[in-house]
Amino acid sequence: MSRPPSYGAPIALAEAARVMAAAQAEAVRNDWPMVIAIVGSGGHLVILHALDDAQHGSVAVAQAKAETAVNFRRPSKLFEEAVEAGGLGLRVLAMSNLLPLDGGLPLIVDGCVIGAIGVSGMQSTQDAQVAAAGAAALLAEATTVRS
Repeated sequence: MSRPPSYGAPIALAEAARVMAAAQAEAVRNDWPMVIAIVGSGGHLVILHALDDAQHGSVAVAQAKAETAVNFRRPSKLFEEAVEAGGLGLRVLAMSNLLPLDGGLPLIVDGCVIGAIGVSGMQSTQDAQVAAAGAAALLAEATTVRS
């Protein structure tokens, strides 16, 4: 396994807003009532949106997915896969500081984690699809700025 990326300065509000807009657009396009959370590189909440009709329980879940992705500098899906594999992978269930469900992605710019996005409200794969749309918007913006 390669070394995870370093932490960078926390995501700026304007960047977080672009990530949120892209994720929200994906959720709305699919008519999915989602909660979308974006945290900075320190794990603190920057933006939280609960779309109309999103379930109340998804607020904490979206935040926990984002916190998992930023605190461990990797997608929360990797922990879900570890649990699915069983055996030694079940050890992650003893950890109180992570949520082993797909839908949390670190936000990386110039090789540094500047935050994370977490999404909850539908099946984990759908949550992940919305999170990926948000992360892609940040990557597209970073590529445009550097060009």
